Amino acid sequence: MATVHLRIGDLVWGKLGRYPPWPGKIVSPPKDLKKPRGKKCFFVKFFGTEDHAWIKVEQLKPYHPHKEEMIKINKGKRFQQAVDAVEEFLKKGKGKEQPASSMETISKRLKIIEEDTGSTSIQAADSTALNGSITPTDKRIGFLGLGLMGSGVVSNLLKMGHVVTVWNRTAEKCDLFIQEGARLGRTPAEVVSMCDITFSCVSDPKAARDLVLGPSGVLQGIRPGKCYVEMSTIDHETVTELSQVITSRGGRFLEAPVSGSQQVSNEGMLVILAAGDRSVYEDCSSCFQAMGKTSFFLVGEVGNAARMMLILNMVQGSFMATIAEGLTLAQATGQSQQTFLDILCQGQMASSFVDQKCQNILQGNFKPDYYLKHIQKDLRLAISMGDSVNHPTPMAATANEVYKRAKALDQSDNDMSAVYRAYIH
Repeated sequence: MATVHLRIGDLVWGKLGRYPPWPGKIVSPPKDLKKPRGKKCFFVKFFGTEDHAWIKVEQLKPYHPHKEEMIKINKGKRFQQAVDAVEEFLKKGKGKEQPASSMETISKRLKIIEEDTGSTSIQAADSTALNGSITPTDKRIGFLGLGLMGSGVVSNLLKMGHVVTVWNRTAEKCDLFIQEGARLGRTPAEVVSMCDITFSCVSDPKAARDLVLGPSGVLQGIRPGKCYVEMSTIDHETVTELSQVITSRGGRFLEAPVSGSQQVSNEGMLVILAAGDRSVYEDCSSCFQAMGKTSFFLVGEVGNAARMMLILNMVQGSFMATIAEGLTLAQATGQSQQTFLDILCQGQMASSFVDQKCQNILQGNFKPDYYLKHIQKDLRLAISMGDSVNHPTPMAATANEVYKRAKALDQSDNDMSAVYRAYIH
């Protein structure tokens, strides 16, 4: 293979960690940023983002010869925006200094919008890595749980320069993140004792309780001033219990469940709902910017974020079951499922969620983006929450039965769109 010679000013495709190749430009590094030892590398500023990094020469390809290849294998709105930014740069002339409008998106500082309504109010923060530059906190970050959601979160924390210590029940899952620069914690207690702020993201209420209260658990590492952020989607009773035991040891507690999927997590575009200690929320600002496009602080008691997240997932789960029902009814009545989808995506219900899930169903691709067993868990918890306040949830209850049928058909570890199979078996 011919040797490719690169130099400052060249446009390239750069591969950073687990992320797909991204268009960038080789630039001079800041004077205070030392070049890594070892293999030859270049400092690359990526288009359409605030990201920049040292990239090994074997992870770089010249932009023009590989443009068509990369466009074919990469998709997504952010990727297309980055390619558009390159083309705009080229139109203005390679020899000119790149304007901020094409190399960088407009910075947005964290904004808090307060509503004094006398009840639970929402305070929104436009704080995404896509929308602005991130200065990572100097606090040491811990992360417990490297599942579908947690893996993307940790990758983005590392990518944005945070110092992160990780732990996972299956230790092998930590290896990739160690290669990307994370530190390894042997137990949850050790991670909490080593870090200033520790996040957790696990599957269900039992796993969340075991992580805190079990052997070598979080509670054993909590000291006055240590922060614990519960990101799991669980019921408000469990999150209230965890808050009480953490604060009883002098710890600071925040609940911050996230709305999204594996793909959304990988893209750093989660929606974060938070409640609890407002000062912890503010301390987590750079972390939330790295992992999400928007964060909300819900005023009031701990548990409000858990309640809101369950309502959101109840709606999403019920909607997914209805979409699957429509696709199967179309087939049963001799209608084209693809035509049904085409019409649906031209109407008021059009969304990337509908398009992606329906395409997965038509292609028979049920690789998990959000586990079916987890959305059924969320439906169950939402129904229970409705029972606790004597509020009817008939649509969610019906959807829950369909998901239970899908679980009986061994679809638990498939994507939530596999609820489709409950209608055809």
